[in-house]
Amino acid sequence: MLPATAVYHFPWELQSRAIAEGTSVRTFGRLTCYLPEESKAFLTSHHVSVKYQVSVQTSYVEPFNPILGALYIVLGETENTEEGGVMLRARVMNCVDGVDLALLQKAINDQRSFFQECA
Repeated sequence: MLPATAVYHFPWELQSRAIAEGTSVRTFGRLTCYLPEESKAFLTSHHVSVKYQVSVQTSYVEPFNPILGALYIVLGETENTEEGGVMLRARVMNCVDGVDLALLQKAINDQRSFFQECA
């Protein structure tokens, strides 16, 4: 059976546990840290002058060549952590350095509006 269709979520939306565990999501952020011995990466993003960090389990996408500071889009499932946060278990992790973030955010909001109108 195939996993559910992933919906785009902004990194700041993943911080609140409003998204159920095991939900397929897509998100983005700049790779700021990669720990290969733990198969863990950290993506950061800024929104309204607040820095948000998303923890990503990378065991399904290894080996990959991390580019620190580059923009990545991640597709995966959410998992609750013991610390009370949310971790994303990546199925796909693509470097998309050069993408216009403001335009990406606008496209995500437009897509959400379209789907709400259709529902």
